[in-house]
Amino acid sequence: MACNSSGCESGCYDREKENGRKIEESAVADGVKESVCVKCKCNEPMTFGDGGSDDGRFCAECFRNNVFGKFRLAVTSHAMITPSDNVLVAFSGGSSSRVALQFVHELQIKALKNYEASRDRSLPVFGVGVAFVDESAAYPALSTEMVDAVSWIRSTVTDLSPPAKDLHVVPIESVFGSDSIEARDRLVKLLDSVSDETGKEDLVLHLKMLSLQKVASENGYTRLVVGSCTSRLASHVLTATVKGRGYSLSADIQHVDARWKVPIVLPLRDCIWQEITRLCHLDGFDSLKTLELARHPQSGINDLVSSFVALLQEENPSRECTIVRTAAKLTPFYFNKIPETDDACVPLATQRRLKKFNLKYDGSMTTEAFCAICNGPINGSDSSDLNTFEERGESDALYAACCSSCRFQILPQDRSSLEQFGSSLPHHMTSQVNHHHKVNSQAYLREKIKDCLILDTEEAI
Repeated sequence: MACNSSGCESGCYDREKENGRKIEESAVADGVKESVCVKCKCNEPMTFGDGGSDDGRFCAECFRNNVFGKFRLAVTSHAMITPSDNVLVAFSGGSSSRVALQFVHELQIKALKNYEASRDRSLPVFGVGVAFVDESAAYPALSTEMVDAVSWIRSTVTDLSPPAKDLHVVPIESVFGSDSIEARDRLVKLLDSVSDETGKEDLVLHLKMLSLQKVASENGYTRLVVGSCTSRLASHVLTATVKGRGYSLSADIQHVDARWKVPIVLPLRDCIWQEITRLCHLDGFDSLKTLELARHPQSGINDLVSSFVALLQEENPSRECTIVRTAAKLTPFYFNKIPETDDACVPLATQRRLKKFNLKYDGSMTTEAFCAICNGPINGSDSSDLNTFEERGESDALYAACCSSCRFQILPQDRSSLEQFGSSLPHHMTSQVNHHHKVNSQAYLREKIKDCLILDTEEAI
């Protein structure tokens, strides 16, 4: 038997590799090459029939292990989930969120087995909850299917093996308050005041995230898992560029986004949509395709770009990964990492991987101002423009607290409609307006009196 050590000087390992290569080349020349999985070398590979790059490479078991390996590597490399956490999985009913829920569930089961097998019980087991946002108030076409959708989601969560998981079904209008009728009216009034289809769709997405954050904070969750995959992020890269959100783009595509009260983590960031749908097919997972179709009007920038990226992916299966990897070269913000915690709560393996995969953060990429609508960081040019507007008295607090993209696509253009729009916003957005006005006023005042200030490097006379 040949050795497999790289330090062997006999050359037996190299001779065996060479002989194997010659045998394989001979078999290919004769047209009788045996088809086996490239990983386990024994099982028959799967053929998915969609023309993907993994056709005929992996068997079903190795394919699943490969996708789950990407998920687990992302979780451990960025400390997304630690034993002391309470994790909320955002479940939309689509394939990505279904896989995210399944993988988080499997991590929890493994942690529970390790806990039961350990003697000292030093590390607890993280908790898991599931949240579904009912968007029927924003999309009336969903109303007829929402009852069946919620029933399906309840059965999906209940069918998971123990430990049991709490399910939170929250209407999107809950961000406006407890009175459902008044809140629903405010939501409809707010969306009707947005004329741009893309702006209206983006606003619904922002309100949906606020709903998830509200559920997470009120129920004691410390992480919010979102099932955004490489394909979704590739589309976001192009749409953000088209909408003029290049400054905040790097904040949206990292594994961790801690600008929110409950940090958002993207454990499926390195998995493409093809892999996820194939996994759903192999494991027999269903998805709510009717809801996905009813959510999107197929007439805005988001859908046009998604169709364009899907076409690129058909021509070249690596296009989506290339787009995301290129955008990932942008410098991340200071909040694109989990806040510092006690190392005693983080397993040693995770600590080592954190050091290995640690992102290089630029100290200049800090900001105290976030857009009141999309919560994106606002760059210096926007702030300088706002100072000019305030000097001339041509801007109110809401306009000043929004990024250029939200001003163009979401905010009404005339002043009277803008005031009415502001009165319909939920409390979180109006509080962001007040905070931004306070921060901007302080910065503006400091700029005006900077010549009279004594710097830290100067001595008082």
